[in-house]
Amino acid sequence: ERARAIKSTDEIAAISLSFQACADAIATLRQEAGPGMTESEALGILLKEAITRGGEYPETRLMTSGPRTNPWFQETADRVMEQGDLLSFDTDLIGRWGVYTDISRSWVVGDKRPNAEQQRLYNLARSQLDHNIGLLRPGLSFREMSEKSWPVPEEFLPNRYADIAHGVGLGVEYPLIWYKEDEAYGMYDGVFEENMVVCVESYIGAVGGREGVKLEQPVLITATGPKLICDCPFED
Repeated sequence: ERARAIKSTDEIAAISLSFQACADAIATLRQEAGPGMTESEALGILLKEAITRGGEYPETRLMTSGPRTNPWFQETADRVMEQGDLLSFDTDLIGRWGVYTDISRSWVVGDKRPNAEQQRLYNLARSQLDHNIGLLRPGLSFREMSEKSWPVPEEFLPNRYADIAHGVGLGVEYPLIWYKEDEAYGMYDGVFEENMVVCVESYIGAVGGREGVKLEQPVLITATGPKLICDCPFED
């Protein structure tokens, strides 16, 4: 695990190209997914576009809509998406050259603007993601990352994601950064180093709430701090 944590120049190039191919597949999904389409049909668009760009296969089926976005980790089904639903997904794709391309995005289905609650959830998820990405630098310890991470509001804490961030390469890799609330389950220590690639996670959904927002962003740790691996836009 530790031997794989620091990426070579060639690995970084391959990872970047693979993630960009995934981001391009997401762009097509953004254009084509709409009301009246099932979650399974939307997932089919993503998989077709990823595979045509050299990808291999998905490890999960985490694309859900409306009330099936909360809690997270419900699998894609044949629910018909409605105008104004949230669509949330995690790619979890084995992409080009066997690279694990792990990106999450959420947006509103159709041409309706987000309602106030959807906007609130999204803004909180972006705040969590941006804050935690901003912490990343060589020399930062895993425990520091956990302690300084964005404080999840009590309303959303029970439904928090499984981790704050994780390494990525040919799969989910070392390190795995726990929430401080989960320290009892076996937190280990170490430090972030230059040329590590990590995916930073966010899920915001209240217990009993109708919907939830899932975001995840791959980041390269450089000598001067974090650098986004691919161009996959967020919502305004």
